[in-house]
Amino acid sequence: MNEIKELNSKLPDTGSSIFAVMSKLADEHNAINLSQGFPDFNCSDKLIELVNSFMKKGFNQYAPMPGTIELRREISRIINKLYGKHYNPDTEITITAGATQALFTAFSTLIEKGDEVIIFEPAYDSYLPAIKLNGGVPITIKLNEEDYSIPWEIVADSITEKTKCIVFNSPHNPTGAVLNNNDISTLIELVKNKNIYLISDEVYEHIIFDGREHLSFARYDELSKRSFVISSFGKTFHTTGWKAGYCCASEELMREFRKIHQFIVFAVNTPIQLAIAEFLKDDSNFLNLKSFYKAKRDLFRDLIKESGFKLRECSGTYFQLLDYSNISGMNDMDFSKQLIEKTGVAVIPISPFYSTKVSSHIVRVCFAKKDEVLISASKRLCSL
Repeated sequence: MNEIKELNSKLPDTGSSIFAVMSKLADEHNAINLSQGFPDFNCSDKLIELVNSFMKKGFNQYAPMPGTIELRREISRIINKLYGKHYNPDTEITITAGATQALFTAFSTLIEKGDEVIIFEPAYDSYLPAIKLNGGVPITIKLNEEDYSIPWEIVADSITEKTKCIVFNSPHNPTGAVLNNNDISTLIELVKNKNIYLISDEVYEHIIFDGREHLSFARYDELSKRSFVISSFGKTFHTTGWKAGYCCASEELMREFRKIHQFIVFAVNTPIQLAIAEFLKDDSNFLNLKSFYKAKRDLFRDLIKESGFKLRECSGTYFQLLDYSNISGMNDMDFSKQLIEKTGVAVIPISPFYSTKVSSHIVRVCFAKKDEVLISASKRLCSL
């Protein structure tokens, strides 16, 4: 009998993610885990009660493929209120199984074999494989090291007749950088009269600090008509395990998005959608998020300021970058592993957020943790 041939990997260079590696090390050393990019505290009791209520009422079968109309209408209302853009809930909003699925579906909708897609590094680790799996060619551009701003001249020089899409993420994971008005005006001019689409990953839209404003691509007609705007309820409501997100786009783009979406997940969890729709009716449930996380950011920064770490600016998200160049000359991977062993605190090295090898002395911590955890972790980090 002939043996089955060895399977050709579609992602031959992909192994275990750095998040899995560091979390495993944290477990082995019983360390405080600041590497995990999600909260260690519960979501609202009211939200849990709403999910339970809809389950008991019998809403346990498939939802409509685009998502429940109740949730799509609430999303439409909120975007119109915050950003002045009306998305038709019937034809321009789709509920997804988290933002990552929305991103993959958007890439699948846009990319044909050989298309070039511009992404900025350091970058969320799902962009690159999603582009490659769809036959695209990633064009990576490094953000400016001093402030992680976009080097627009390099972007302009990188655009070719094969450029299909540019991917943006603001507030930005892992750096905490936020797009400003100059970025938006530059982008509008850059794509004018060009057949280029945009993917705007806005999952941290409600976690933004210091008087800065979230400049959603939904605000700008010149951008929204060519954009997939993607967000996540997991980040907003501390429910990352529920995998509930959404995508907004013009009717033309959304029609093609839904053709693919229906064959990836078909539909998303029904009682969770209905519960979130009800929860969204109280705007304070998401508008208060920035003050909640600002307090945690400020607490952590205050606790760590007397350490040997240098704090990088954090204008949004629940991530803080730490420069350890005054502490050690080790590369960030080795330093992160040693940090677990010496202090019992797990962080994430920044270099895996790049597709090519970089020399880095920066690590990322997540401050979406209970205050007592941040206090304990900070004491250990200050001991270096």
